[in-house]
Order: sequence, then structure tokens, then C-alpha cells
Amino acid sequence: MAQDITSLTGEDCFEGNSPCCSVTGALSQGDKEYDDILELNQFDGLPYSSRFYKLLSERKELPVWKAKCEFMDTLAKGQFVIVSGSAKTGRSSQIPQWCAEFCLSVQFQHGMVVCTQIHAQQAVDLALRVADEMDVNIGHEVGYSIPLETCSTNDTVLRYCTDDMLLREMMSDPLLERYGVVILDQAHQRTVATDVLLGLLKDIALQRPELRVVLLTAVEPVPKQLAHFTGSAAPLIGLESPGAGEVVHNSTGDSYFCSALRLVLEIHRSEEEGDVVVFLVTAQEIDLAHEILCHEGHSLSPDLGELLPVAVHPGQPGNLPILGEEETGRPRRVFLTSSPNEDFFWAVSSIRFVIDAGIEKRYVYNPRIRTNSVIIQPISAGQAKSRKQLAGPTGKCFCLYPEDRQLPIEIRPHVVESDISSTVLFLKRMEIAGLGHCDFIDRPDPEGLMQALEELDYLAALDNDGNLSEMGIIMSEFPLEPQMAKTLLASCEFDCVSEVVIIAAMLTVPTCFTVPSADLKPEATQCHMKFQNPEGDHFTLINIYKAFKQCQQDPYCNVAKWCQDLYLNHAALLMADALRAEITDTLKRIELPISVPAFGSRSNTLNIKRALLAGFFMQVARDVDGSGNYFILTHRHVAQIHPLSGYGAKSPKLGLPEWVLFHEHSFFEDNCLRTATHITPEEFIQMAPQYFFYNLPPSESKDILQNILNHGASQYQEQKPPISQEEPQTSDRCVIQ
Repeated sequence: MAQDITSLTGEDCFEGNSPCCSVTGALSQGDKEYDDILELNQFDGLPYSSRFYKLLSERKELPVWKAKCEFMDTLAKGQFVIVSGSAKTGRSSQIPQWCAEFCLSVQFQHGMVVCTQIHAQQAVDLALRVADEMDVNIGHEVGYSIPLETCSTNDTVLRYCTDDMLLREMMSDPLLERYGVVILDQAHQRTVATDVLLGLLKDIALQRPELRVVLLTAVEPVPKQLAHFTGSAAPLIGLESPGAGEVVHNSTGDSYFCSALRLVLEIHRSEEEGDVVVFLVTAQEIDLAHEILCHEGHSLSPDLGELLPVAVHPGQPGNLPILGEEETGRPRRVFLTSSPNEDFFWAVSSIRFVIDAGIEKRYVYNPRIRTNSVIIQPISAGQAKSRKQLAGPTGKCFCLYPEDRQLPIEIRPHVVESDISSTVLFLKRMEIAGLGHCDFIDRPDPEGLMQALEELDYLAALDNDGNLSEMGIIMSEFPLEPQMAKTLLASCEFDCVSEVVIIAAMLTVPTCFTVPSADLKPEATQCHMKFQNPEGDHFTLINIYKAFKQCQQDPYCNVAKWCQDLYLNHAALLMADALRAEITDTLKRIELPISVPAFGSRSNTLNIKRALLAGFFMQVARDVDGSGNYFILTHRHVAQIHPLSGYGAKSPKLGLPEWVLFHEHSFFEDNCLRTATHITPEEFIQMAPQYFFYNLPPSESKDILQNILNHGASQYQEQKPPISQEEPQTSDRCVIQ
């Protein structure tokens, strides 16, 4: 099989002992003969362009190329192969192409190739680069699929996608029968989605002996990862590292932030050219560094050239660098970022300097209080190595920590420290499809697992036997957290689907609010107050979305400038618009009713709150002293409402309500409730499951609710506001149990 592959491609190998090398040895006698053989592209049947040969010569210089024969032989002989190599070895661009050649050699009898990434932007960048190298059209032979955007067809030979997108694809194709090779890139990052894929692929591979599974990692895997698939060590191919340049360690204590900025300015004042990557810790540090460097850049001598800071927030839209630019005379870019972006700059060959704080911020989910803790900890040894290699062999890396610091060997798996409610819902869905067991490399935290099952039970997603209920099956169809999915289904019963879909989209994408520098914060607050709705923050989000759509439809409105003037994130609003369309399409596909919009009417307001409570009854708090100290019913912590909230701004439009439903409790960051809406205790009692209410810990707030339940709930139900005859209602309803 390996011989067929290489005879198709004609690409020469460097290892003389491999069978594929004996076949291709005759093909490496000279570029002229090589060009004659490769007249037609085997993937689209068209003649190769001159650019293909130019890029091919560059590809041959990559460290990964020396391992091609070994990789192809290993892929032909067994189901599993692990390749370890840093970002600049070419592993993410070359190995997927070789897997496509492998599938082509058997005429795609077993399927195509899919390669996962943890960042959407990386999936897009790699697809564009690989399509260029393979001399094919993006979206045809090579494509990508990321949340809210797909650029591929059913005939796409090689598709890049995010790991969570491949999980969602498994709901309709549990055994991944579309694919002959599944490549999990950046496996060392140990995201929840990648770990779930690793666990399920072990079972899928048993049912599909023809399937090939390839793991790509930037650091050498630990023994338990090597032994995961076969019980014995899976074949491991180590790639030669391109090597790091000069490494300078400098212990700065707690002042790494100031030291990093001073280094940036010193580098810019030197005569050396090249871009800079600065690894900081928090989003606030990235924004502050961007602000400071922009300010300092104006006072620098014009002879030094322009200094261009670029904030690159992990997972945030609208702040991504343009990769691979090499034009002369351009500004020196300073990319300000944080974990887990070590692999993000794989194609920025202009990077010559790396400044590494050596620590990172991680969110660790605490199931007892249903919120994340924030931990600042040293990066792993693998991350440190990856950062050093970004500067290349001629660059320089400044490590702002002592050389003898003991760094953790590996990154802690996210599955043991994350809220896994969505993961459990997905795995329950996979049980129906026949994948009854997910063999995790590191099993989830037992307390977190029990909390996830309890939450799904409260949401009626599980039946009495612990299996997925009909409600749970429908909930799993949506790209939403379980609580939001339940809220969406409840909106079908309460005839407020149009409004709740907007809320779901706006709360699922990154925040639409931009936080400017300190001197502009009052102006931004005034702009945001224009959208405030007296009913609460969830309703404010509807106002913002509707204003955004109105601007989009106005031919005289510059939407990007409109967002900038009002301190709104244009990219986030575009994502919300796309997600709203996707959710609406899913509702239509599974034939759920979509109500006519009635935003602003009294009954619609009440129904939206009921729908929200149907999903978020576990996130209710009461102001215990009238001064904004909110007691959270589920775990008896006290928090304040976030300053960006309409209530937090203490505007005259919104007073402080006694009872609120909130979307998020940022406990260890600022101990604030984010996105809060006023509710009544009667509304809470009406919508919360009875067994959840009785399981609440004892408190004064629970006693108040119990008293209302004993004396006033039935009276409240009789006094519900009548539905106005003018307000349109849908005749179809889906009853929420």
C-alpha cells in the first residue's frame, strides 16, 4: 500500500531502509525528471502550477519531511500512530496531506481525512495553506468547518475542523464512517473535546478496523497516552526540532508585566528587525499592555519605525493577526497573548523575539458552588519549549523566570477541572448510538460528574433509569449549554421563541460589550445605557441585537462604525447573528414551533422570564439587605451584581431588585453576578422543579419561598395577567414537563 501511495505522489523520501524509499528513489534524480512525472494533480486531475513546485521545495526543508517514509509505512501497517513535533516542524500542514495521499491510494474506499484543531482560526489558516500547497481550490478538495462557518463539500478530501465540531458531527455519524483517517492535532493541550474524541475513537476503531487514527502533539506524550489505544505503546514518531535560538532567563519576581513591556521597547529601539510575541497571563494584562504600548509608540522616534501592538485573546473574535506577512517596511508587530496560544503563531515566520512570563491563568470548575475558580500557575515544560521555538533558530526568547524553576511535565487535562454537563449530555446521546463507553485517558472528577448528572436530572434531560429522555435528546440537538437548551425548549411552550433565540445567541458568543480605557469608561457606560431595558440585562441584549439588525438593514448605516461608536464588539454581534440563524434552522428541522415576535408586551415579558427560569432556576439570588448583597440560593454565597449590568450601573432606569436570575457567577475573579434580570419569588416557585426546591440548603430566603408556596402560590396563579387579544399567538405548542 505504501508503494502505491508514493508512486502516486512521486515525492522523494530521505530514509533509505523504507519500502517507499526504494520505489521513489528513481524519482529523485533531478527536478526536471520530477516535474515531468508530476504533470497532473492526482486530486483534481489538472496540471500542477509553477507555484506548487516552489512550495514543494519549501516543504522539503521542513523537519517533518525526513519522517515521511516512516510515517507512511506506520500508517499502512497499523490503526494508530502518534507524531511528536513542535509547531514549526510542519506536522499540522504536511501529515494531513500525506493522509490524503494514503486515502487516495485506495480510492477513498474507507472515507476522507479530517484533522481537528483547538482554535477555529488555526483550522482556517491551515486549510488555506494546505490548499495552496496541494494546488487545489479551498472549499473543494480541501476545506474547513468551524462553529458558524463551513467551507467544504461532501466530496472534500481533507477537512480541517475544531475538535468540538467533530463531536457534533458524531451525533449524525457516530462511527465517523465518512472518514478513513482521523487526525487529532494539538493533543497535548488536552481539551475536553479532544479527550472525549480520544475516548470514543478507541471504541470506534474496534468496530472499524480500516480506520486510521493519528495523534499530533507538540511534546512527547506520557506513557499512559502512548498506551491508550492498544494497551501497549502505540508507534511514536519523533520529529527533529528546528531548535530554539538564544534563551535568556531573567527572574523578575512579581513584576513580569513591567519587565515584558520594557523589553518590548528595548527590542524596538535596537536595529534588529522582527516581530515580537509576548505571553502574558490574563485578558486584562493583554488589554492594558496594548493600551500602554500604543501610548508609548507615539512618543518613539519616527526613525525607529512604527510599533504596532496586536491583542490576541484566546477564543475571542476580531483580534486575530494576519499570518505570514513578509513585506518589508511594515510596522514591527507585537502580539500580546496568553495560553493556550503557543501553537497559534505557526505561520508567522517574521517572529524573532518571544517574551514569556512563564505562568498562566486556568479556570477550575468547583461543582459545589457551580462556578469556576481561577488559578495562576506555572506553564508546563512542553509549553515553555514551544514558546522558545517560536522565535526560530536565529531569534531570541526572554524567559521572565529563573532557569532552575521546576515546571510541570504535562498540561493538566481540562476534563478533570471543567464543568462537564454538556459533555455528559453528549455522551448520553452517544449511548443511544451504540457507543456505550468513553475510555478517558484521565477520568473526570467524580464530584463534577455527579453534579453534571444531577443538573441534567433537574432539567428533565434524564429519565428515571438515568438514560437520556426525549427532552434530553432534543436538548442535545442544539449547540448550547444544557440550561440554555432547556430555556429554548421552554420558550416553545410560552410563545417567546423569537426573543429567547436572540438571548441564547447573545449569551453563547463572547460578550458584545467592549471595555475601553479608563478615561473612556464613563462614555462607554452612557452608550450602553441607551439600550437598557427596565426588565433586566437579558432584555437589554435583545435591544442591542435588534438595534444592530436595524443598522444592518439601513443602507446609510456603517455597521462597523456604529458598533465602534457605541463600544460594541462588531465581530461578536456577527457571531450572534449567525448563531441565531443556526438555532432557528435547527428548530425548523426538528419541527418545533417558532412564535411570532411580541417583544415589549406584558405577557411576552412574563413568558421570557418563565422560559429563562425553566433553564436557570439553579441561578437565582436574593438581595438580603437592600444594598446589593445577593445571597445565592444553591450554595449560600453572597455576591454583587457586575458593574456592566444595568443594575450594577445604578442608573435611574433600573433600581436594585430583590430577586434576580443571573447567567454567570464569576466567583474568584470579582465575585459578581453577570447578566441579571429581575424576577419575583412567585415566578421562581412556579418554574423550579419541586424536588430541586426541597433540596436547597436551609436559609431565610428558602423560608420566604416556602411561606409563599404554602400561602400564595395558588393565589398568584389565579392572578396571572391575561393575554391581550391583539398579541399574536401560535397554535402549536410543545409541552415542557
